[in-house]
Amino acid sequence: MTPQDVRDRLAALRRAGSQLRRRPAVEIHDALARVLDEWSDPGSRWQQSLVRELPKATGFAPETVRAGLALALADWNGDALRGLARSELQQADARGFDVTAVLLAGSIPMPSLLALIAPLAVRSPVLAKTASRDPVTAPLVAQSLAEVDPLLGACCGVVSLPGHDRAGMDALLEADCVVATGSDETLAEIARRVTPTQRLVGAGHRLSLAVLGERATRDDPLRQACAGLAQDIAFWDQLGCLSPIAVYVLGDGAADRVAAALAAALEDAEARWPRGSVDAAAAADIARERDGAELRAAAGADVQVRTGEALAWTVVRESDARTRPAPLHRFVRIHPIRNASELLAAIDPLSRHLAGVAVAGFGAAEVEITRALRTAGASRVCAPGQLQAPPLDWRREGRGVLAPLLRGTLGT
Repeated sequence: MTPQDVRDRLAALRRAGSQLRRRPAVEIHDALARVLDEWSDPGSRWQQSLVRELPKATGFAPETVRAGLALALADWNGDALRGLARSELQQADARGFDVTAVLLAGSIPMPSLLALIAPLAVRSPVLAKTASRDPVTAPLVAQSLAEVDPLLGACCGVVSLPGHDRAGMDALLEADCVVATGSDETLAEIARRVTPTQRLVGAGHRLSLAVLGERATRDDPLRQACAGLAQDIAFWDQLGCLSPIAVYVLGDGAADRVAAALAAALEDAEARWPRGSVDAAAAADIARERDGAELRAAAGADVQVRTGEALAWTVVRESDARTRPAPLHRFVRIHPIRNASELLAAIDPLSRHLAGVAVAGFGAAEVEITRALRTAGASRVCAPGQLQAPPLDWRREGRGVLAPLLRGTLGT
């Protein structure tokens, strides 16, 4: 696709957008609600298509895709879309920009689905650049829109541009509003290439954690917490921003029990949702961190390393709360902590990138610890096993889903 082809697509979307903006918002929201009602059904052709096609493109196991979609999309339905619109669109004629460009990233499908739906909900046509690791989701979303409502289909375009095609990207970045997901470096580069008259809505790198109080470190509460954490870690092979990379454990000796229980839970998870393929660079990162932990243990450090068959998962029980690299692909560290103050000090360096925290075992103190975690930067605090199922209206960057796409507001 040439840069002129991209500009032609943007021009066609602007023309279609004039028709979109003449339609009442309620009609558009009803049509989008029907789209989401279809996507939220595990038996729908859309979820089934992703289960069939996404593993080939991303390396995820089909069982993991099937289970991850069923959990994440269960409540992403028409009622949720209407509720989101009522919450964030205070004026019936609230409108977005003449055209919105969406630069997709990563390999997890839910953000791509929402990124295409959201501009249309504010009557802005959208041109999406597919993610290199997921060329499947965006075209399926566009197809589902066209089948439910031809005008919505005409107002949703999908292009594929290689990362080195600077001229093509420059053409795409001529859209009035640009929505981008990616690393902080990627967002900084895009910010340098858009003008002050454009709107840039960025979603940068995020990570998640888990925190277990003493009540979740023994017996059934421990097994239940670790079963939930194993699911949070296994779904999407820990590659999403809501996959916990570390577990902080309160209580003397509790970290050992959590490490053993989580290892057992990850082994069970591997049988149900096998880990997908791992590229050479990621495999090298995993080996380096695992070997480093084993060397520290051999040298006398109070460190324990547990691994699954064929190294499908790794649990490292650390001796302290020091932050260490997270190679992902079902690699998790267990950190002992003595109190809430030590916890907050440990996660403070991560606060700028914190997305979610799974919390269990604090009893009546959970309200207080939740408040502290939100103050520390977490936009999602929930029970283990629920991290991978955020609501449609989750304020990921501390801002709304639709409001940032409106003219005249940043949606903060």
